[in-house]
Order: sequence, then structure tokens, then C-alpha cells
Amino acid sequence: MDHSTRGSTAADHRLTLWLSYLNHHMCVHYNNTAAFYCFFLRLILLLLPMWLFLFHFFGRVKLWASAFGGEIKSISAKYSGSQLLQKKYKEPEKSVRVEEIDGVKLVKNLAVKMEEMFQRKAEATRRLVEAAEEAHHQHEENPDLQYEYFNAVLINEVDEEGNNVELGGEFILEPNDHFNNLSVNLSLSVVQVPTNMYNKDPDIVNGVYWSEALNKVFVENFERDPTLIWQYFGSAKGFFRQYPGKIKWHPDEHGVIGFDCRNRKWYIQAATSPKDVVILVDVSGSMKGLRLTIARQTVSSILDTLGDDDFFNIIAYNQEIHYVEPCLNGTLVRADTTNKDHFREHLDKLFAKGIGLLGEALSEAFTILNDFNQTGRGSVCSQAIMLVTDGATKMYDDVFEKYNWPDRKVRIFPYLIGRESAFADNLKWMACANKGYFSQISTLADVQENVMRYLHVMSRPKVIDHEHDTVWTEAYADSAVSMSRCINYNPICKNQGILLGVAGTDIPLQELMKLIPKHMVQSALLCSITVFMSSLTMPDTSVFLFCS
Repeated sequence: MDHSTRGSTAADHRLTLWLSYLNHHMCVHYNNTAAFYCFFLRLILLLLPMWLFLFHFFGRVKLWASAFGGEIKSISAKYSGSQLLQKKYKEPEKSVRVEEIDGVKLVKNLAVKMEEMFQRKAEATRRLVEAAEEAHHQHEENPDLQYEYFNAVLINEVDEEGNNVELGGEFILEPNDHFNNLSVNLSLSVVQVPTNMYNKDPDIVNGVYWSEALNKVFVENFERDPTLIWQYFGSAKGFFRQYPGKIKWHPDEHGVIGFDCRNRKWYIQAATSPKDVVILVDVSGSMKGLRLTIARQTVSSILDTLGDDDFFNIIAYNQEIHYVEPCLNGTLVRADTTNKDHFREHLDKLFAKGIGLLGEALSEAFTILNDFNQTGRGSVCSQAIMLVTDGATKMYDDVFEKYNWPDRKVRIFPYLIGRESAFADNLKWMACANKGYFSQISTLADVQENVMRYLHVMSRPKVIDHEHDTVWTEAYADSAVSMSRCINYNPICKNQGILLGVAGTDIPLQELMKLIPKHMVQSALLCSITVFMSSLTMPDTSVFLFCS
């Protein structure tokens, strides 16, 4: 026991004796006059030992804590070198100065660097366009052409005997950090063909053959600009050529690869102008059964070809006009993913009955397009009516004369559902008289390819004028390679006014972020960069239509 503890104990003992004396003196000799004080003193005597114990206990804890804290401080100072660091930092204190950064100048320099990057991507895509158009111009179509190419689904696949399968030759792949550690081939591209198309169809084989010329340009582009990642060519025939060639594509559990480049937003935006579309669906009694099923799928495929720049509505008709979404009578809505999915849900509610009054449906569609266009809220560009029906008993020239002639601003695209051709002539006449295109769809397998044909017609104005506009998509996340990116693409055309396809390249947002001097930019300045981006002089758009 230390001196302070012994002294404290002696004082406590004296206090106890004194209180005991008072208790005996007052409560024994003066208990009649001081009862209250006796009670109070006895209460203090009862609680005093506990108070004294707590006082000494917490005093000791405080001493322990002080001693422990001192030890920690001594050890940390000894092994962390904190005193040495403090000394090192104080030495140059006199020579350090604060420099003011001109935020506006910083952002302007950043804008110039970003503009240069966008220009490089656009130039790479333009080189692809020029090479594709030249290669197609030099190529002569051969319906009997036999050509082995690297099919993205079959590469490095062998049969039971260990031999490479047809269209699946040995394709050398090596992991590459620049491509998110994916195994790629920096010398060659691969070709993906949608599941619903025959990968040795003459149109596919001829297209793949002449587009092999792009491999050389892919490699040269990557050598000129090592920040490039994926480069590609989406053909109007349906195949998709991608560089660098990468690990094989795998079908889903149903053996299907649903990817079709012509349904992708970047392809649609490059190939066509913004458009307002009204889809008319025949739900008369003759459309019962398989025909109505095919009609639903046709409408859904048409929706797949619409992008965020487009506006649409769907009208079902028999003896009456039925808006598929009753809340949107007489107007059009933007063709974003949410709206398209919402309308798809309503397609299952369609059922066939009664007779079809096509004249009233056409009049309603023309009225909507005209009224909506005058509001200035739509695409203010191309307009079209998609007619999904199993036939038309007459040509309805009176309706077209009233609403569409002589300017023919609205194109008509009839889709004849079923194998019968009794009323095909009337529908063909409607298409030709209104700058559209006629298609007949007999089975569900025919839907995709027949729907796509209208895109060739809608792209004609751009193709005829050889508009190689560079188009930029908004940023989006790619789940396959875990990156956010935007796409630069350009249309490719033929001299005859036929779209060959679209070429493009990706720009990872990480590449843009590398241009930002983070050590000089505070969070507030980062916000101002977004606003200042409007001053960038961007190339027109970077996916090109190929014209040959």
C-alpha cells in the first residue's frame, strides 16, 4: 500500500469515529430533541462504507488509465517515428507556398483533350467506312461462293474425333489487360450470326468475304490509337464483325443467341433518322389463332427497332378503334425501354373478333401523326404507319389522297400475316404508293428478318445523300466486360441507295477520366466540368453508314 492510500485510510477511520461519536452523543443523550438528526446520521453511517469503496476504486482506475496511456504513447513514439516525421515536415515549411489554380483554364484544357480524343475515335471509324465501301465496290456477288470464316460461336470447337468443326477453325487467343483480361486475338476479328439466320446463307457468306478487308484497318487503327478497345461492323444482312476476336459466344439455355446488331440502339440511331410511328394491328375475327400470335410477335419486333429518339403508339382495330394503352389515346410516347415494355404487356390482352374496318384505322393514324407533328413534341422528322394485317379488301386510295398525297410524308409498311396472298396486291399497292415496303410473314421464324427490311427504306434519304454522320450514344454499362462506355458509329452505304451497315468503336469512360487531373480538381470543379462539356466541338457522330 502506498503513502497516499495509507493516509486516505487513516482519514477515513477518523471520519468514521467522529460520526460514531456524534451518533452516540445525540441519539443516546438527546434522542428526544434530535430524532431527525439521529436518523440522518445513521443513514450516513450506513452508506459511508460504500461511498468510500467507490471513491478509492475509481481513483485507482484513473491511475491505471494514466499509466497505460503513458506506455502507449511512449511505444508509439518509439516505433512510429512520429517525432521524426514532424521534424521532416517542419523543415521545408518555409519554402512551401500555395498556388491559386485557374479553374476555368483547367476545364478548357480538359475540354481540348477530350475533343482530341473524340476526334481520334471518329477518324478511326471513318477509316472503317471508307475501307468497307471500297471493299464492297470491288466485290462481285457470287451466290455459289464458299468461304470459311471464324464464326464467334464455333471458334476452337472440335468434333468427337478432335477435328475442328466447320467455321470453327483454330483461333489463337491470349489474355490482354487492355481488354479487361479477356482472351483476344489482336490480328483477327470474329463474325457473329444471329441464331435465326443460316450462317452459310449466300448473302452472309458474300458479306463476310468482302468485309474481311476490315481486319487490316482494325489492326492499323489500334496501332495508331492504343486507347481504342472494341471496333466493329454491323451488317444490314445481320452478321456482326468484331475486333479484336475474343472468346467464343455461348448460347443461352435454349441454344439461342439473341444478339442481333440491327436491333441495337447504336445501329438504329446511325441507320435511320428519328421517326414517329403508329402501329396498326388487325384484330378482326380472321386473325384468330396463329395469325394473332404472329401479329403480336411482329409488333414486338417492330418495337425492338425503335430507339429513344423515336415516338410511337399502337392501335388495334376491328369494327372499332382500340388503343392498346387506353390512357394514351390520340398521342405518341417516346420509345424508351420502359414504354416499350409496358406496351408489350398489353399485347397479350388482344383477342380477335368482328370485322376489320381498315379505313377508319388509317384515318386515325394519319390524324395522330399530323396533330403530334404540329405540336413539335415528336421527332419532327420521318413518319410511318406499320400495318399488321391478314389482308385488305381494297386500296383505300381515298384515305391516302385525303391525308398523305401528294407530299407522301408518311410511309406505309404493310405486313401481311399468313400464307394466303389473295389480298397481297392491295397491300403492295399501298406500300408503293406511299414510299413504303411490303412484307409477308407466314411463320414466327419469318418475323425478325421481314421486320428489319423497313430499316433499309427509312435509311434511304441518308444513304442517297451519302451522309456519313458520326453518332454518339449515351454512356451505358456493359455487363459482359464490366465497363461503362459510349459508342461512336457511322453508317455505310451503297451507290444504289442501299444501306450496307454501320461501323463503330467503343470509348470506355475510364479513358475520359484519365484526362482529368484529379490532384488539381476539387469536387466543386468536377461538377463544373460537366456543365462546361457543352463547349466541346464534337465530331458529328461516330458510327458510319457504308455506301458502296
